[in-house]
Amino acid sequence: MAEQTQPGTVLSATDLTPHVRQLVIKPKTTKIAFQPGQWLSLQLPVGPKPPLNRAYSMADPSSPYGELTLVFDLVPGGLGSTYLSQLKSGDAITLSGPYGRFTLPQSLDRELILIGRYTGLVPMRCLLKQIFFEKLHTPVLLIAVAPHEEEVLFHQEWLTMAVQEPSFRYLPIVAGQNETHAVEKTLAMLSPLLADQPKVAPMLCGTKAFVRPLRSYFMEQGYDRKEVKVETYD
Repeated sequence: MAEQTQPGTVLSATDLTPHVRQLVIKPKTTKIAFQPGQWLSLQLPVGPKPPLNRAYSMADPSSPYGELTLVFDLVPGGLGSTYLSQLKSGDAITLSGPYGRFTLPQSLDRELILIGRYTGLVPMRCLLKQIFFEKLHTPVLLIAVAPHEEEVLFHQEWLTMAVQEPSFRYLPIVAGQNETHAVEKTLAMLSPLLADQPKVAPMLCGTKAFVRPLRSYFMEQGYDRKEVKVETYD
């Protein structure tokens, strides 16, 4: 079955870091109802056989006015991100969705551990805003992994949230070499925190090379595969 697409309009385009950009988009036909953690598909008029489909998670929960906040990194030579980086307020774009199951567990009866690398932090932001808006008071640990200090997404937001929300802990990690280095540094921080502790609810987002070793770690600690929610973007 073909995707049900609709036109949208870019409301704003903003640089968040030297290599990450944010778009706010307004669907023109139908307001899109979604759960935090889900993503949209954008149909871009580029590539050898357009449209080029690209998926982007929502960075903000649903708005009464229907606007959608998407965040993406600028991939050198990337067809999709190069096109999107040139969009400005008033430009048209085609979209569909929402999609995905990277949503909060139905039962939050244990500490929630969110681990995201780079733009894998985008759905985490949306999830955290939902948690604190609904005043769920679930203990949450966010491990935010970035390739460079200047590329720690939403860093000031996380710091403010950690001050305002007693149930929230924020641990940033800079691991710039490669995904293996990022996994090693994440596990070095994570393992002592989980040692001899009750089970947590892990949610992991990033590239396959980052997410899969972390999921394997949790399974080695006795977690069922379904207990570890994952989302990959490559």
